[in-house]
Amino acid sequence: MVETLPVGRFQLQQQRLEFKRWIPAFLSSHKTLFVLLWIAAFGSVFFWQWNIGGSGFSIFAKVGPGRPMPKMRPFAFNLTDFGGVGDGVADETAAFERAILAISKFGKRGGAQLNVPPGKWLTAPFNLTSHMTLFLAEDAEILGIQEEKRWALMPPLPSYGYGREHNGSRYGSLIHGQNLRDVVITGHNGTINGQGQSWWKKYRQKLLNHSRGPLVQIMWSSDIVISDITLRDSPFWTFHPYDCKNVTVRNVTILAPIFEAPNTDGIDPVAIKSGWDQYGIAYGRPSRNILIRNLIIRSMVSAGISIGSEMSGGVSNVTVENVLVWSSRRAVRIKTAAGRGGYVRDITYRNLTFDNARVGIVIKTDYNEHPDDDFDRKALPIIRDISFTEIHGHGVRVPVRIHGSKDIPIRNVTFRDISIGITYKKKHIFQCAFVEGRVIGTIFPAPCENLDRYDEEERLVKLSAAQNVTDIDYDI
Repeated sequence: MVETLPVGRFQLQQQRLEFKRWIPAFLSSHKTLFVLLWIAAFGSVFFWQWNIGGSGFSIFAKVGPGRPMPKMRPFAFNLTDFGGVGDGVADETAAFERAILAISKFGKRGGAQLNVPPGKWLTAPFNLTSHMTLFLAEDAEILGIQEEKRWALMPPLPSYGYGREHNGSRYGSLIHGQNLRDVVITGHNGTINGQGQSWWKKYRQKLLNHSRGPLVQIMWSSDIVISDITLRDSPFWTFHPYDCKNVTVRNVTILAPIFEAPNTDGIDPVAIKSGWDQYGIAYGRPSRNILIRNLIIRSMVSAGISIGSEMSGGVSNVTVENVLVWSSRRAVRIKTAAGRGGYVRDITYRNLTFDNARVGIVIKTDYNEHPDDDFDRKALPIIRDISFTEIHGHGVRVPVRIHGSKDIPIRNVTFRDISIGITYKKKHIFQCAFVEGRVIGTIFPAPCENLDRYDEEERLVKLSAAQNVTDIDYDI
């Protein structure tokens, strides 16, 4: 059992009208330049797990000018002490490397803090050290050098085999760490900017020979805290804690352009993953014990919160609560396919609001994207024990689409207290195939015939006789 840290109250129900008034005004004034891919307001997200760490986001105004940088370690240094300039032109890579080398010598004395003052700090990728705090002042911005030759190449992730986008090596992250303990990245809402525009353009033009690198990646590490900063314009995934334990992310804003930034997932695992096909099965590290809460999310091309499709190491004991998904293609999604193996089980969704989404809840078992042709087609994932409670909203075209199959049936799905205003008035707006589960009480829209019916006191009303029937319609 892990004790959570105290968080601010997020009274989602009371603030929905305020959000609805605020969001259109925000978008119109900024001409939809940036989508807040994964943003949590007045809250936190915590992940305690053995595989991929966690994430969360929030909108916070910048603090007042000139606010002193607090001392969070017994020793503190400024980047300028090591030759940093901060003019956005000078190459600060050596300054970061000298500072972190100095901090590495303070591990047995409680660690040290590196303060990044206001300014623009252009740098190639660099590595963190254990027992370190990286503190970004207000108006401090770390900028990633755009030439890919300055980004070191690394072996592919062991749970992904040959590489996510290309065979062989991958680019490392702008800020990287391996086998670390006790690392904090925080500040007065300073920014880490990957300047990913050139990466996205070359990716679309197929000019890259290696998989793109994340903005921040921490691997095989523990006791990691990311808080009170802005992450933006990552070349690839934004924050990727890989095979980590005890990761806490809170009060973080993540930004990327709406359409121009391919696969800049805000957090993996808010897109929860655990390996790809035979490589993930062999690596065998599950993503588990994850709490995601108090988020405002928009995703126009994918889903607000996803599990999979790379889930071959298994995903379990995940709770998603107090989430608003607005103006999105899909709200929450579980996706997998034959060849993945693994499992998705013990997943709880609670107090979700969908505001203008094409599809609300999606479970998909035919997401057939594979690293190569050597995957085991008989490696069938197990999807079971999933509950949806207090799900509300309006402006949704298809509230529920659960697409199991004969080989990958979906078991023990529970719906309770569901009321979703729809924009499509025809039949089959609650779509099911090869799913077994139950509906407790009255829900809207009317559920598919595949589910058993129970009253509010959980007394059986009617057993389903059609669990394998399908009415999936992807044209809706």
